[in-house]
Amino acid sequence: MDWLREHPEVRTIRVAAADLNGVARGKRIPARFADKVFTEGTRFPFSVMNLDIWGEDIEESPLVFETGDCDGLLMPTERGFMPMPWLEAPTALLPIWMFHMDGRPYDGDPRQVLARVMDRYKALGLTPVVATELEFFLIDDSGKTLRVPPSPRSGKRRTGGEILSLRALDAFDNYFTALYDACEAMDIPADTAISEAGPGQFEINMMHSNDALKAADDAWLFKMLVKGLARSHGFAASFMAKPYDLWSGNGMHMHFSILDKAGKNIFNDGSDKGSDALRHAVAGCLAALPGSTLIFAPHENSYDRLVPNAHAPTGIGWAYENRTAAVRIPASGPAARRIEHRVAGGDVNPYLMIAAVLGAALIGIEDKMTPNDPIAGNAYEQDLPQLPATWNLAIETFANCDYIKRIFPQELVANFLMTKRQEVHYMAELSDEEQTELYLDTV
Repeated sequence: MDWLREHPEVRTIRVAAADLNGVARGKRIPARFADKVFTEGTRFPFSVMNLDIWGEDIEESPLVFETGDCDGLLMPTERGFMPMPWLEAPTALLPIWMFHMDGRPYDGDPRQVLARVMDRYKALGLTPVVATELEFFLIDDSGKTLRVPPSPRSGKRRTGGEILSLRALDAFDNYFTALYDACEAMDIPADTAISEAGPGQFEINMMHSNDALKAADDAWLFKMLVKGLARSHGFAASFMAKPYDLWSGNGMHMHFSILDKAGKNIFNDGSDKGSDALRHAVAGCLAALPGSTLIFAPHENSYDRLVPNAHAPTGIGWAYENRTAAVRIPASGPAARRIEHRVAGGDVNPYLMIAAVLGAALIGIEDKMTPNDPIAGNAYEQDLPQLPATWNLAIETFANCDYIKRIFPQELVANFLMTKRQEVHYMAELSDEEQTELYLDTV
C-alpha cells in the first residue's frame, strides 16, 4: 500500500491475473477501496482462469455449471502495485493469483503451477536463474492488410527486415524511449533492444533473475505494456507467432542456469562443454519437447512459425553455439554456462512456458538422463526427431506425455486440453483474416 499512498493521483486500480492463455483477467476498482483488496483479496469464478481465446467459458468444464461456477480467492502477488503508463488517467495495476477459500493454491492458475515447480527446486537446494528474450512486431492494422507503421520521424514505411539496424530502432525512438521509461517505473528489467529480421520486428532482452516467478511476471507484464503503449502511440504491437506469411515469426527464447546452495552454477565444471548436470538438464528438455510443444506453440497460428528455414526450430536436437538447434548452449565464460531454449513463440503464456522448461530440466537432473550427441551444422538438414507439426498433433501428444504429467498438476492438464480442443473446434469457422484479427491483440 505504500506505493499507492505515494501516488495520490491514482484514482482507480486494476486487479489482474493471467488465465491459461496468458490473457489478463481482472476488475477495475476505485482506489479508495484498494486497502480492502490488498488485505482481503477479491473473488473470481475458478472458470475465469480457464476461458478460451475469445474469453468464453469452456463448454465441457466442470468449473462452470457442474460446480455452480463457484468462486476462488485471488490475493496480491509479491509484486504489489505498479503504474499502467499506457493509460491516460493515472492508474495502478495489482497482479493477483488464485487460491481456494481455505488458502490452498489453485492448481489451475498458471502462476501457481510455476510456483510448484520452484518448490521442487527449493527442496533440492537449487535455484534457477532465468532470462527471457521477447520478439514482437509494430504493426499498422488500420487497413485490410497488415503493414509496418510509418516512422513518426520520417513518415516512411520500411517494407523489409533490417537485422540489427539502428535506423529501424531510431525510426520509433519516441516509442522505445517511452517503453524503457515505463519498464523502469514497473520494475521490468528490460535490457538490450535490437531490430529483427521482419519488417517492424524488434526484440528486447530481460536481465537474468534468480527468481523465476518474477522473470515470468516480467515477461507477462512486458507483453501487456508493449501492446498497450503501442496503441497509445497510434499503432499496434503484437507477439503473435506469425503475423506475416513471408517473414520470420516471433519467438520467446529462455536462458537459464541453476545455482546450488553455495551459489555455484551447477552447469559449470570449468570446461567449455559444461558439466554432467548441464547435459542431464538438456536431456530432460529434449525428452519433454514433443509433449510440451503445445505449451510452446499454443495456438493454430503458432505452427506457421515452426517450419524449416524460418529461424525457428523444427527438429529435436541440441548444440553448442548453434541457433538452428532447439536447445542451444551459448558461448560464454564457464561461470555463465547456461542453456537457451529456443522453441517457444511470442504467443505463449510465460508462466506455463517457464514451468515447462524448468520442469523438464529438473526431470533430466533427477533421472540423470543423457542426451544424444550435440549436432553440428544446419539442424534443418539433419535426420532429427521432429516437433509435432500441427496443432491437433500437439494437443494429443501433450495429452499422452508422461513428462507433462510429472511437471503439471492434473487439473491444469485437463483444463488446458479442454481449452485447446474447444479452440480447435471454433477456429475452423474463421477465415485467415479473422484468425489474424483475433490473435493480433489477444496473445
